Amino acid sequence: MELGQLEAFLVAVRLHSFSRAAEEIGVTQPSLSARILVLEAELGEPLFHRVGRGVRLTDAGRAFLPYVQRAMVTLQTGRDAIESSKTASAGKLHIGAARSISTNVLPGILETFRERYPGVDVAIKTGRSSEVLEWVLSEEIQLGIARDLRHPDVMTTHLYDEQVVLVTHPQHRFASSAVASIYEVASEPLIVYDKESTYFVLIDKICREAGILPNIQMDLDSIESTKRMIERGLGISFLPLNALSRELELGTLALVSLEEDHRITLPTGVMVLKAASYGAIVSAFLELLSELYPESAPLSQTA
Repeated sequence: MELGQLEAFLVAVRLHSFSRAAEEIGVTQPSLSARILVLEAELGEPLFHRVGRGVRLTDAGRAFLPYVQRAMVTLQTGRDAIESSKTASAGKLHIGAARSISTNVLPGILETFRERYPGVDVAIKTGRSSEVLEWVLSEEIQLGIARDLRHPDVMTTHLYDEQVVLVTHPQHRFASSAVASIYEVASEPLIVYDKESTYFVLIDKICREAGILPNIQMDLDSIESTKRMIERGLGISFLPLNALSRELELGTLALVSLEEDHRITLPTGVMVLKAASYGAIVSAFLELLSELYPESAPLSQTA
């Protein structure tokens, strides 16, 4: 069953004539008649009564008609979607993002993207950075924004370095001097955000290099919950600076520097599956990121 056969069928139904249908389509009448005959042979039933110079539908033809009409509408919708995707004027963009990025960074990016491309719908999945990479590889999403994870099948472009800072209650003893030693941190109740996350892996690495064992009192899977616990004076934590703007402005949390001058940063990038080219919507989003993060540069594309 071919598109040309279905088109011939619909035009013949509308014009009640094979000759007029052939003229509209731009083929000879024998060619159009042949298309209809092949279609009828495939279906095993005649679709038209040939009456004089005209045609009318058989019962089988009337039963078949609404399905062909719906199929042609669906195909046209597909054509329209392809045309829209060429200019990023309409369509859907599937993005994956690490949780902190989705909450604190992505909204600002999407606000600008929506202003430029109001016809594009955006679907977002959030999870750990490792999950975002898997979604890119399985093509569940078109691009992912997460911590710097590399894979031979993925192109990763570095966007910015996320600063991770020591956070306490504003009345905590560390807050009064705004500085503490990593060895003092080891004696404090530490609240960690997601032991499987890159945040915890980095903090654990720093503690091990200093030869200390952190006093972990709570393990939460939400940065927002972690902040609320600190505000209650239940412990201290290391958190991404991007997630703290509201609390720092309100004075409900305090930043503390480490005496040893540890600067804890997590490289953050955008990941896309390697391809010769990308659709207009994905390309438009990548171009926006390059504008927002002009210092971004391609990272290694191999693991």
